[in-house]
Amino acid sequence: MVNENIRAKEIMLISPEGKNLGKMTPEEGLEIARRYDLDMVCVAPQAPVPVCKLMDYSKYRYEQQRRTKEAKKNQKTVTVKEIWVTPVISQNDLETKVRNARKFLEEGHKVRVTLRIRSKRMLSMGTFNDQVLERVAEMLADYGTVEQQPKLEGRTMTMIMTPRKDKKK
Repeated sequence: MVNENIRAKEIMLISPEGKNLGKMTPEEGLEIARRYDLDMVCVAPQAPVPVCKLMDYSKYRYEQQRRTKEAKKNQKTVTVKEIWVTPVISQNDLETKVRNARKFLEEGHKVRVTLRIRSKRMLSMGTFNDQVLERVAEMLADYGTVEQQPKLEGRTMTMIMTPRKDKKK
């Protein structure tokens, strides 16, 4: 709440320097704010006597927006990259997929390794399917750790790997 929007019967006013100017009506506070050529901003509306401070409101809002923008810029977003393999993948194809996954892990991304099972016959070879994902995990052991163990969901088996802390840039 700012200036005329403050509807309390009595307010506690704080000067721009931080000194307590005491209890008064909002009209008296507005008069003092105009003398200082500032805005009266309610900083604690839930207090028994609402606390208002004299400040340049537009400058205050600008500073807040700048701080939130700076905080967003410093935030690191984690993206999940995905590689797809099949139970009958050849060694060369697997090495190519692992090379891509290694690149993702080095960049700091998480990697979801998804094993697509196409037929019921392949689905019945449970341990064989696990071996493919275990091979991928072994090949990437220097670059990442397994965050989520291989889990079968329908006809896909997924495993999530995260970059190792000592290998991150």
